[in-house]
Amino acid sequence: MSRIDNRTFNCEKELTLAVIGGKWKMLILWHLGKEGTKRFNQLKSLIPDITQRMLVAQLRELEDDLIVHRKVYPVVPPKVEYSLTENGRSLMPILESMYEWGKNYMETVITEKAK
Repeated sequence: MSRIDNRTFNCEKELTLAVIGGKWKMLILWHLGKEGTKRFNQLKSLIPDITQRMLVAQLRELEDDLIVHRKVYPVVPPKVEYSLTENGRSLMPILESMYEWGKNYMETVITEKAK
């Protein structure tokens, strides 16, 4: 966890946001949590707006933070699969709550503003 080991956090919420925050991490976690193990190109096709470089960086950070497991198979061509660790799976109820909140917000606030 070297990426976050040397940082000082004022509270646990700040640490949580450091681990899962950003534009893409929650989408990566959502797909791995809801659809199971994925290869890199499968994740890339599920999140079409993410660049290959950004997907690599986000997966590496999630792996460093012990949220995502990267399994490399000793075959040619190389085969790599990504899945959630136990820590990653423990985030799914939080992500599901965030999904429900966003859905409700869209239906109530955004729809009302559009009227």
